[in-house]
Amino acid sequence: MTTDGEREGTGDDPFVLVVGAGPTGLLLAAELARRAVPYRLIDANPGPLHWDRATVVHPRSLEVFESLGLAERFLAAGTPQRGARLHSGGELLGAFELSSSGSSYPFNVGVSEEVTESILVEYLRTLGGGVTRGTRLVGLTPAPDHVAVEVEHEGGRSRFDAEWVVGCDGIHSPTRAACGIEMVGHDIDAPWAVFDATLDGWTDVYDLTLVYLEAVPVILTALPDRRWRVYLRPSAPDSDLVADATTTLHRYAPGMSFAAVENPTRFHCHSKVATSYRSGRVLLAGDAAHLCSPAQGHGMNTGIQDAENLAWKLALVHQGAAAPELLDSYEAERRPAAALVADSGDEFEHAQTLIDPAERAARDEALRTTLADPDARHHEIVAEAELNIDYSASPIVSGPSDPHLGPGARLPDTIRVRVDGEDGRLHALARHTGHTVLLLTGPGADAGISRPVLEQARELVTASPRFDSVVAPAPDTLDPPSLAALGVDGLTLLAVRPDGHVGLRADRDHVDALRRYDDLLRTGHR
Repeated sequence: MTTDGEREGTGDDPFVLVVGAGPTGLLLAAELARRAVPYRLIDANPGPLHWDRATVVHPRSLEVFESLGLAERFLAAGTPQRGARLHSGGELLGAFELSSSGSSYPFNVGVSEEVTESILVEYLRTLGGGVTRGTRLVGLTPAPDHVAVEVEHEGGRSRFDAEWVVGCDGIHSPTRAACGIEMVGHDIDAPWAVFDATLDGWTDVYDLTLVYLEAVPVILTALPDRRWRVYLRPSAPDSDLVADATTTLHRYAPGMSFAAVENPTRFHCHSKVATSYRSGRVLLAGDAAHLCSPAQGHGMNTGIQDAENLAWKLALVHQGAAAPELLDSYEAERRPAAALVADSGDEFEHAQTLIDPAERAARDEALRTTLADPDARHHEIVAEAELNIDYSASPIVSGPSDPHLGPGARLPDTIRVRVDGEDGRLHALARHTGHTVLLLTGPGADAGISRPVLEQARELVTASPRFDSVVAPAPDTLDPPSLAALGVDGLTLLAVRPDGHVGLRADRDHVDALRRYDDLLRTGHR
């Protein structure tokens, strides 16, 4: 059934059918493939996209790609965007840079979505898989232990069974429609438009995202080869998009002009989240599950994190190492994240489209205040980098809350550590396809219990299919500031999930806590 020379996923009746080969579906297939989970990835389009308007890859997504060994490919294919500047009324309101975000990738990467997809497709090829193109989902019939699937290809229809189906098939998701799942939220009334161009006569910076909150709002995002993707709100349904954007930018750069304009496109957006992410053995991810304003560039990136979150859970279910109830945690963790992104987008949509002069003045003053205040600015930086996602309310995390690094928090990836004579990042030690146990020793640790805990933890991990390894850096390999940042004084055991979030924190009764957490993963509920 392939039309572009790519191969199908393994098996005639796959464990997982992934519907939709955008970034979410491609990453989900890649994460399944590297865990040896049989999948089939189908897409209704006859071939890969030649252009798509999504642009920004955020630091958190770069961390995801790093776990697949792909971060360097994205860095080579894109261009860094180290922060943003916001303007209004011909003046600079303020700026921020991502260097203080807490990620080892202190920038966004500007790269068009079709490039992102091509990198993921090539990665799938290296794993022996690919995309079945020109194949449309036309029917789903649920059963207790599988889903009967009907697809259409070149006018013919075929049927097969899948144990699980994941709809990554976008705004008009046939998967979601087949399940009768509703989207709640609203349409964004004011239209958007976009085009790619070079800015002749441009003397300002190139490696920042530039936001202009004028009568015709314009957002410039950098692309490779000193190109820009220009997002704007058109002045009228039939207006000249280039003229609209030029009017705004001439207030700041009178000598500039657009050249080599490509892909002018108008589009409408929505701010909606699915009422449920699961119906029996069918799940939703990416745009099939949530839609948001493009103003902050979080839509594609939120889908990438959906895929990362879901894949390791599906793999445990496939292996028989976890009950299907584990998949309930997917919605519990990812739906609040999507709602957070949608709400943030709504706030910026409102701010962007204000017309009343007094309201615009109040908005500008609020933005100046936010960007001038270190704490408020840092909050915005962390949100921009997508490092503000926390799973502390998840049903599958365990342990006492901690102001430094509690259960559900993302393990920091900038903390350096030395293990077996090699310098590296603590975060990288825990990026495996399964869980990793980190045993961290602070200055107040009882030396008499450290070795027995380590030995018992290794014994438990060796016997459990839910864990990969135990890593215990020597006590002197984490400096005092790093230990303080992690809240480690005595002996702390962390069970780090494959997505880099802490599933368990135990500062006492370490092995019993680890045993209970292992059982929590196995059953999928408390």
